[in-house]
Amino acid sequence: MTDFGAGSRVFKSNRRQISKIAQTAGISPKRAELLFRVSNYFKPKNVLEIGTSLGLATAALALGNKNAKVITLEGCPNTANVAQNQFAAFDCHNVDSVVTEFENYLQDIQLRLKTETENFDLIYFDGNHSKKATLAYFELLLPTINNDSVWIFDDIHWSEDMEEAWGMIKNHPKVKVTIDTFQWGFVFFRREQPKEHFIIRA
Repeated sequence: MTDFGAGSRVFKSNRRQISKIAQTAGISPKRAELLFRVSNYFKPKNVLEIGTSLGLATAALALGNKNAKVITLEGCPNTANVAQNQFAAFDCHNVDSVVTEFENYLQDIQLRLKTETENFDLIYFDGNHSKKATLAYFELLLPTINNDSVWIFDDIHWSEDMEEAWGMIKNHPKVKVTIDTFQWGFVFFRREQPKEHFIIRA
């Protein structure tokens, strides 16, 4: 559906950085590259990541579009400190790291939405791989979408509960297109598109 290859030339100049981060964080460079390319292709202005961990995904998103504002949420202060060191080492100056309980932060967004507009062009969900939490975050963040928003859910087949959550997300009336890559689920909200679901196996 979407060609992410347009960012490949840009990615090559950052490949060494991403590979170093991946080695430190112990996460697949292949997935980091895909996140980089997604960010580079869609050029999101405002990015939200739920679950910083050691910062690999955050760094890939930030390096993919250095003009983006990347807000990343982490519940553990020690883990957030490790990620901060990584962001500094790889010149990720467009990252705002917030140590918080995820639901508290998202509920604060709900309160702000009563008086102002807040949109995220890209959200990466990687913080709590349970059906209840995933659906709660989904509902809390729905008011922040715009027509071009892209959401990425990690580990959609991690458990039976997560598969059920993914099925409910796919069937939501505001969701127009989904792409199931097994590891990740991509969600698009473009009103002009007919509802379609794609499965891609790498």
